[in-house]
Amino acid sequence: MIEDFIYEQSPNRQAILQHLHHLLAEELNLLPKIRYRVPFYYQNSWICYLNPVKGDAIELVFLRGQELSNSQGILDKKKRKQVSGITISDVESIPLEAIYEILQEALVLDETVPYSVKRK
Repeated sequence: MIEDFIYEQSPNRQAILQHLHHLLAEELNLLPKIRYRVPFYYQNSWICYLNPVKGDAIELVFLRGQELSNSQGILDKKKRKQVSGITISDVESIPLEAIYEILQEALVLDETVPYSVKRK
């Protein structure tokens, strides 16, 4: 369960995860599931996941990051071909307005363009 995953983390990560989980699952009604040992959030397909990273932080990762506009300039590809993310080090630094904009774009993309795996 997502709650178990959250409570296994450090207090700082717990706070970030609780905040983001509430936004994704409660406010946006995305379906949370643990996959690959981290929480993923679904609408029609995978939208994003929450990944613990070094420095006691959490990365909010968008699975179709390369298809998003990144007009906010905060998505980081980190040399990845498909996904992009935002590393959050504490609750106070969560860029909520930008995350809402990116999530709305990701949800529209999920509704209008079917997800397809882009493997060679």
